[in-house]
Amino acid sequence: MMNFEYSPKVQALRRQVQDFMDDHVIPRLPEWRAAEQAGVYPAFIEELKALAREEGLWNLFLPALAADEPGQRLSNLEYAPLAEIMGRVPWAPEIFNCNAPDTGNMEVLHLFGSIEQRQQWLRPLLEGTIRSCFAMTEPDVASSDATNIQTVIRRDGDDYVINGRKWFITGAAHPNCRIAIVMGVTDPDAETHRRQSMVLVPLDTPGLTVVRNIPVMHHLGLDGHCELLLRDVRVPRANLIHEEGAGFAIAQARLGPGRIHHCMRSIGQAELALELMCERAAERRAFGRYLHQHGTVAEWIAHSRIEIEQARLLVLKTAWLIDRHGAKGAMREISMIKALVPRLQVVVCDRAMQVFGAMGLSGDTPLADLWTGGRLLRIADGPDEVHLRSVARQEMAAAAERRGDGARYLNAAAGA
Repeated sequence: MMNFEYSPKVQALRRQVQDFMDDHVIPRLPEWRAAEQAGVYPAFIEELKALAREEGLWNLFLPALAADEPGQRLSNLEYAPLAEIMGRVPWAPEIFNCNAPDTGNMEVLHLFGSIEQRQQWLRPLLEGTIRSCFAMTEPDVASSDATNIQTVIRRDGDDYVINGRKWFITGAAHPNCRIAIVMGVTDPDAETHRRQSMVLVPLDTPGLTVVRNIPVMHHLGLDGHCELLLRDVRVPRANLIHEEGAGFAIAQARLGPGRIHHCMRSIGQAELALELMCERAAERRAFGRYLHQHGTVAEWIAHSRIEIEQARLLVLKTAWLIDRHGAKGAMREISMIKALVPRLQVVVCDRAMQVFGAMGLSGDTPLADLWTGGRLLRIADGPDEVHLRSVARQEMAAAAERRGDGARYLNAAAGA
């Protein structure tokens, strides 16, 4: 039986996270904007991270933390409402050490890393002293199909030598980024889903170059969506994660929880856009009426509320399923929310921007940034079309198992 009611523990954490956001994060928004315009990562981030950790608001996302690892050990269902709150400010998750791509990379090392890899890289990631990136997507192939990846990881004695080009690698421009998880081909002759492997590559390894930080919709993120060039990059074989040929399976294990985290935060951003839309509609008049008294705007508000509530329930159901059956047992729902929620964010932000008029297009509101984030998410971690295709395939497989059941209704309707 599904029960999405927040426990007393989660209710208390929600209040604590909201108070922290109100008291420490939102007042820093002007400083963040100034730092972003200057292209310099703001120093206050480390100050707020230390404060959040002191208050126990740290590593909220990882249920399987060991007793000696810092964090709350929350389930996905417990984490969802907290991610929604911190997601309202796109850079806030870093304050709580709950930011992508580090969350996914921590999960990979937690699940598949060797003792040495965990000690060298997982521990500082959990402590928040370093950042990381996940280098999978490439410019020359459709990376929505990970079997297309062309980067070569060649064994050479006790080392691996890596050659390839990666792009839209989130976090690689962060000043504290120290390690990349690189996915590439170790055996081109193996079965399709056993050709790829993952290796740990420190960012200061000779031959690895951060070519550029790619703007997204003319917005240049401080932590970056970068293009990386790997030319004869040599790392020890001990940097292999798990085993050769496991790259595709690791990627699927990593992306499942990562996708739901994105959707949790996205719900919070859609909620913020609706709040702003309602405030604007209540204070602004046109043609003798407040904006909310015009039928079109009233419908936008109503549709937005209905759609956010629907999306939130599906995200909570997905979190519930992951907690009980793992990402594999929630594959359909993960694809559903990944196709649904970013579209919702774009639509609600677009409505809010329209209600604000010209101001909604400017930096005087967060709406343009939130719209951009939603539009990015429709491609990041797999484009809509891939997830819709996955849902359709699963529906058709289920339909094949119950084939003929629907015919009874057709026959009955026809009087047969």
